Amino acid sequence: MTNWTEMAHEIADNILFPVANRVDAEGQIPDSHFEALAAGGLYGLAVADEADVTPSGLVEVYETLGGGCLATTFTWLQHFGAVKGLSRSPNSQLRDRYLEGLVAGTTRAGVSMAGAIPVPPLLWARRVDDGYVLDGVSPFVTGWGIVDVIQVSARDKSDDSIVNVLIPAKPRRGLTAEFLPLIAARGSNTVRLQFDGVAVSRDLVSTIITPEEFMNSQLLASWRNACMAMGLTRRAITELEALGVDADPYRVKAARARHELDAALDGRADMAEARARTSELAIRTASALVTAKGSSSLIAGNTAERLMREATFTLVAFGRPAIKTALLERLSRD
Repeated sequence: MTNWTEMAHEIADNILFPVANRVDAEGQIPDSHFEALAAGGLYGLAVADEADVTPSGLVEVYETLGGGCLATTFTWLQHFGAVKGLSRSPNSQLRDRYLEGLVAGTTRAGVSMAGAIPVPPLLWARRVDDGYVLDGVSPFVTGWGIVDVIQVSARDKSDDSIVNVLIPAKPRRGLTAEFLPLIAARGSNTVRLQFDGVAVSRDLVSTIITPEEFMNSQLLASWRNACMAMGLTRRAITELEALGVDADPYRVKAARARHELDAALDGRADMAEARARTSELAIRTASALVTAKGSSSLIAGNTAERLMREATFTLVAFGRPAIKTALLERLSRD
């Protein structure tokens, strides 16, 4: 059985973190990062069950990689939603075409959820004889030029269902991409996609679900996404200890945040509140590192400065209205 956590630590410590500042400065993730994740079998975690890896094992993997290189891990995590959706698809031909490569990491996927999450939706699907026509915008799509396919979620105008289609991640008639200059994780190649009458044939439809079914799947996604902030907190704690700073108070806070996240996943706590706690903690821990590092942290290109921007990134990345509300309340407290 693969030791996933050991593999994650090896990749994070020996491949990702040593060049994370350079990746951030240049805005380009080496392809070897994704090849290492694939070689370690980590793309297969998207469909692994608890016989292969426990929830605590997943946490260790996600947080370790997130603390190694946010840009790489942020891009890699997009893959999971697409693979999960395809693995449950009734479209056997589409599964046969893509699933094996996606699990192996030889094919990479991203997601566009503009037809599922925003209220009102920003991307619409209109039924035609041989499939759908997509119109609208997807403001943030990660991995353009890195991933091979994108699972696009569009709202069907006729019945309000969510249509998930798997399309090649490249320009086509009616589809244009505008690269976005993010403050962090720039190497993730995040773009704004404009859909103007994009025709999608029926054989590319992965699943059709109700908005309620989609929302029911978001609890696990929110729990997983929180690992980005927790991973940055881990890295900031390690850097603080390297400077001789007592980081035990932050370790205690991190343990509490993780406990609340796990309780929220089990329905014993509020997920939005738990998510807000993780980003607030990342900001506080990164701020402590900047302070401990001193004036050198004001110079672009060092770890403390990067972690501060990346912690800020987690305040809104993977965000939802309830998380935003909870964060604003937490940040306004004495």
